[in-house]
Amino acid sequence: MTTDDNGNVTATGNQRSPSYYTKSMNLKYLQLVYHYLISHLLILFLIPVIAVFLVEISSANCEYVYKLWYYHIAKFNLVSVTICAGIVSGLSVYMMKRPRTVYLVDFSCYLPPSHLQVSFEVLIDRVQRYSNQSASSIEFQRKILERSGLGEETCVPEGLHCHPPDRSLAMGRKETEQVMFGALDNLFSNTNVKPEDIGILVVNCSLFNHVPSLSAIIINKYKLRSNIKSFSLGGMGCSAGVIAIDLAKDLLKAHRDTYAIVLSTENITLPAYDGNNKSMMVTNCLFRVGGAAILLSNKFQDKRQAKYKLVHIVRTHFGSDDEAFKCVRQDDDEAGKVGVSLCKTLMEVAGLSLKTNITTLGPLVLPISEQLRFVTTMVIKKLSKNPKMKTYIPDFKLAFEHFCIHAGGRAIIDEMEKNLNLLPAHVEPSRMTLHRFGNTSSSSIWYELAYMEAKGRMCKNDRVWQIALGSGFKCNSAVWVALKNVKSCPKGNPWEDCIHKYPV
Repeated sequence: MTTDDNGNVTATGNQRSPSYYTKSMNLKYLQLVYHYLISHLLILFLIPVIAVFLVEISSANCEYVYKLWYYHIAKFNLVSVTICAGIVSGLSVYMMKRPRTVYLVDFSCYLPPSHLQVSFEVLIDRVQRYSNQSASSIEFQRKILERSGLGEETCVPEGLHCHPPDRSLAMGRKETEQVMFGALDNLFSNTNVKPEDIGILVVNCSLFNHVPSLSAIIINKYKLRSNIKSFSLGGMGCSAGVIAIDLAKDLLKAHRDTYAIVLSTENITLPAYDGNNKSMMVTNCLFRVGGAAILLSNKFQDKRQAKYKLVHIVRTHFGSDDEAFKCVRQDDDEAGKVGVSLCKTLMEVAGLSLKTNITTLGPLVLPISEQLRFVTTMVIKKLSKNPKMKTYIPDFKLAFEHFCIHAGGRAIIDEMEKNLNLLPAHVEPSRMTLHRFGNTSSSSIWYELAYMEAKGRMCKNDRVWQIALGSGFKCNSAVWVALKNVKSCPKGNPWEDCIHKYPV
């Protein structure tokens, strides 16, 4: 992301890419397609064999089938019993050991009270009054806000509404508790699940690592059981929500017949920046209050009430590359003030991490026709030895009906729309979430899913792709399938009071 003196936030052009990526992406995709086909070779072989067998049986008369049974099977009763017992035993073992499907029973996004809303004018006025920032820094932030894609109804925490702003630990804790408890209260009231039924708890918040942990605060508030498996993830950026889902999924596979709660949030009070480093001011302009609580289950009986089932999670980590590692970083500025800096190479790194992620995801979700088309263009490009020939980008609109792209900023959404060849309708949930709620970090993908539900767009068997980008640098994807025509629950959907005003 490039920020000039006028506050323009733009995506960078074709800059230098990490060497390990440019040399291996195409080969990696071919390898993934190959391994996918090889791993399913037995199934691909058995399908025509079974089809031919069924056709032969259906065309044979009843007398032929009876003779086949009597002379070749019934006379060998012991063998038949043994085979049947073996089949039954094998099926029993398979049913016991097979991985359980992870269901998304329901989720709830926190709706901040209206008195926390802040307009651009009020925000800039408070910066002028109470900060030590220069006039040029304040004007820079004004221009960032005007071009950010945010609306005038986004919310900042109570501490930043104080005169002067209160960035104390107490106010930071109050903000986080209000978000967590607000989302969880709605989630419990909208479902028949009680707090004592929860066996797994995963909380992610990057910039507020409290002692006791945030998961311990929730356990104390709701009196969760003593043998709960609880985790608090910190410092993992805006993509941590998908990481938390992945962790909960693995735990649900290890612990049968239980519920898991994932809570994704971010703290705005403590990390607010009060210096003159322009790369650290962007986060002040984009990040806002928000959080989401997600209820997962591995119980088969929950399939009827669940909204979605989890199909795939693909995680990509670019931390081994120094440039990617440093592009989003919490650090001290020249005056010793702490802030989160966004480097100019952010959009380049984000684009490359996305391409690497979809290289892994593609063989899992794309129709075989798209994969063959990609391989064909790759071979032609190699044979023609024409480096200027463009590599074919698979059409992910054939794999998904809905896209939840992290609402990190207008430039990020623009870059995703361009790289994936999406239509404006596909990125509408992301743009509207950014406009109404701002960048709520790891929970933004859930506000986007709530937007689609509030619009009544989620139908049975629809496929949803959640894409999250975060520091480190990471790109993570989660794929869900709707189990029914999903209806929005008014009490847990933050869009219900304003959905009629969108899109804007």
